[in-house]
Amino acid sequence: MPISAEISAFDAAFPRFLMSTGAAGMMLIAAATIYVLLTPWKELALVRAGNTSAGIALSGALVGLAIPIASTLASSMTLAGLCIWGAIALLMQLIAYRLVDLILRDIPGRIAKDEIGAATLLAAAKLCAAVILAAGLWDPVLQRL
Repeated sequence: MPISAEISAFDAAFPRFLMSTGAAGMMLIAAATIYVLLTPWKELALVRAGNTSAGIALSGALVGLAIPIASTLASSMTLAGLCIWGAIALLMQLIAYRLVDLILRDIPGRIAKDEIGAATLLAAAKLCAAVILAAGLWDPVLQRL
């Protein structure tokens, strides 16, 4: 393939790449902001104060939001689909938080007390929810079992 054909292919695909990944990045920022605003503790303030548990819990939420958004992006859905499934990923993260809070009781207090075990379980629950959601979002045309 001559170099001019590769440049033409790049020229045609690059704007779509920028639009899609930019939209995914904006969806991640929006979902993370909403998540931080809706959770009953102030993750960023706790992380700045050196609270390791808050860092673990927030990291789990961020990665838990990014995985389904990336899966949606990889399966070539529309921008509207990206936004819809990004919102569902946010909802799943809030549900995962609530379930762990029901099991352990007082997750906000435990995070504030820097309980690593509680934060680790919360992060794991968020990642589990994200991976399951991401698998469900994958392109059904692949016809996997």
